[in-house]
Amino acid sequence: MRIGSIIIKCRNFDKMLAFWQEALHYVHKEPVKSGFVILHDPEGRSPNISLDLALDGERLGSSRNPRLHLDLYTDNQGGEVKRLLKIGATRHRQTYDPEDDFIVLEDPDGNLFCVVDTTR
Repeated sequence: MRIGSIIIKCRNFDKMLAFWQEALHYVHKEPVKSGFVILHDPEGRSPNISLDLALDGERLGSSRNPRLHLDLYTDNQGGEVKRLLKIGATRHRQTYDPEDDFIVLEDPDGNLFCVVDTTR
């Protein structure tokens, strides 16, 4: 398992996109979709940076709605989720769509993170 992406919730999506692309020389992994984009290192050496537009009125920075969170990438999602739960993570209440490739967990301090299935 590895850190695959660092997700940043933002209010000024277009400015943040321009800033992080220029700052890191990252490129779009896929086209921008409804206020969400994954930027990646074209040389593949560093984790992705994902930008996620905050909804109107969304309070950022709380443990339930963090400004930053990690996506952990793995090709053994079920095994890693079991392992993480065994060492102190807990399941976060989340409604999933069938196409979702992630499971949301909380670390022992309540910080959210996702375990992403890279085989999908």
